[in-house]
Amino acid sequence: MPELPEIVTYLDAFRPRIVGQVLEGVRLRSPSLLRTFDPPLSAVGGRRVTGLRRIGKRIVWELDGDLFLVIHLMVTGRFHKKKPGTALPRKHTHASFDFVDASYFLTERGKQKKASLHLVRGEDALAAHDPGGLEPLEATPSAFAAALRRENRTLKRALTDPRILSGIGNAHSDEILWAAGLSPVQRTAHLSDADIEAIRVAVVDNLRSWTARLAEETGDRFPEKITAFHPEMAVHGRFGEPCPRCGDPVQRIVYAERETNYCATCQTGGRLLADRAVSRLLKEDWPRTLEELEDHLRERRTSYP
Repeated sequence: MPELPEIVTYLDAFRPRIVGQVLEGVRLRSPSLLRTFDPPLSAVGGRRVTGLRRIGKRIVWELDGDLFLVIHLMVTGRFHKKKPGTALPRKHTHASFDFVDASYFLTERGKQKKASLHLVRGEDALAAHDPGGLEPLEATPSAFAAALRRENRTLKRALTDPRILSGIGNAHSDEILWAAGLSPVQRTAHLSDADIEAIRVAVVDNLRSWTARLAEETGDRFPEKITAFHPEMAVHGRFGEPCPRCGDPVQRIVYAERETNYCATCQTGGRLLADRAVSRLLKEDWPRTLEELEDHLRERRTSYP
């Protein structure tokens, strides 16, 4: 799922291309994308784009007439720049936002279609789409600490809850916790002041550095392959690969469709965190440390040549 650095990359790419331009209309291929009916989507035709903004992981196009297009890409939603008037493919393409010099396709791969488009009128209606999380790059240390401690959650859940912090998701939270050297299942109620500050510094460093890195990679091109996974990340998406800090294998917790990656040596004192599905199956045989895991794997290799 595109997170704050990726959403900012889209906004930076759109800003010189569409702000001040007239949106000729929106061609809708997938009716399920549109989640509102009043104002009708036809109301955007002929409206000028007056600005852009981010609300959490949502992209907002400001149009004259006090209208706002609110786009949530969810997991696999992406934008692609096409020649004006390009026909919409049957597969994966939800809609096309048409300008005189370009069309921007909104696509979504995967069986579950979760991306959404809302058209609302007025700032009050737009505010209803804001979960209310603190902007992490603007927060003071005291405000950041208060937000994390407001509820007793695991650190992973707290960082990715849009009501607590804005714009952080699964990928960047893994990187933040690795940089801070803290376990994803550590409870926020048990954090010291030093822990909170380490997390805040890691949040700011991570989001700023990835935003700058993506801007450099994109340059003047329109970003066609936005993703929240990047090969240069330390732990996210790198299960089984060596941790860049200590060299031990990166571990994971799988729950539903999400995977949390972490380094046991750097973040949990060598303790393996139980994967709910697998640990429930193995019960007392679940390895508790990296050493026990190595012993378990060694036994399997000798038992099944």
